[in-house]
Amino acid sequence: MIGRREFITLLGGAAAMGPLGASAQPRERMRRIGVLLPASASDLEYPTLVGAFLQELQQLGWALGRNLQMDIRWSGGNVDLLRKDAVELAGLAPDVIFAAGATATDPLLQATRTVPVVFTIVPDPVGAGFVNSLHRPGGNATGFTSFEYGIGGKWLELIKEIAPGVRRVGVLRDPAITAGIGQWGAIQTAAPAVGLEVRPINLRGGASETEQEVGAFAPNASSGLIVTSSGLSVQHRDLLVGLAARYRVPALYYARAFVDRGGLVAYGPDRVDQFRRAAGYVDRILKGENSADLPVQAPTKYELVLNVKTAKALGLDVPPSLLSLADEVIE
Repeated sequence: MIGRREFITLLGGAAAMGPLGASAQPRERMRRIGVLLPASASDLEYPTLVGAFLQELQQLGWALGRNLQMDIRWSGGNVDLLRKDAVELAGLAPDVIFAAGATATDPLLQATRTVPVVFTIVPDPVGAGFVNSLHRPGGNATGFTSFEYGIGGKWLELIKEIAPGVRRVGVLRDPAITAGIGQWGAIQTAAPAVGLEVRPINLRGGASETEQEVGAFAPNASSGLIVTSSGLSVQHRDLLVGLAARYRVPALYYARAFVDRGGLVAYGPDRVDQFRRAAGYVDRILKGENSADLPVQAPTKYELVLNVKTAKALGLDVPPSLLSLADEVIE
């Protein structure tokens, strides 16, 4: 897989020449793709994910500068910038646009209903109105879901197993998106069976509002947190991990990037695998297939990541049974 350093080097060279591959002398027909991301190029996770996407395209016969040009936009999680970048990318009339997450897919589909869009890590594309159905998307978008809402029950079980003293869980979600409502609903439904009280904590655009919400809930020995999937979660990633550490609260996250930065535990789809699989759909569209006919696919790989150092700092003993199930343990 292309590492973060190699990818940043690629970006640096591309910045000097404009769109990726634009200055190279094409030796065969040049195709153009757009990429819209809800993160910055300095993010610790997304350059690696996009590196995997590019590597898979290369394996499929696409090379930047030879037969492929890529226009990439990093929004840094800014909603207004996402909308602006979506309009710009659509205006370039590329052969296909790749979008990461619902927060990037939504403005793209508002900007164009003709350019094919391949999305990834989207929890509920039907509920969000991106596709007509998973089997027959029907419009100009298709891609890969991040998980079914039922995963919320698994999140509750995991936080209960790793922190048995937890009795009440604050669920951080973005109430302005379909996925935020759906994830909360699934967790709320599953909570009684696990013996946990749950309460929604709404993520907002401003960091101070999030600090106040978490600060009002967390200072309690029986409290825990679950951070659900959203663009705002990515935007506030460091803040959310920091707040859990400040209040000494066990927290579970939907993606491993939070655990890499000191979070306790994460369970969710293998996001590197999702970006690789998305490259396969981009390849098929570039070779003539219609996005309306490509079914939306569910994840095939999930990963459980534990941070033992954080567990020790919280005074938690991770059960051996959980350690044996973990795909990765960070010491």
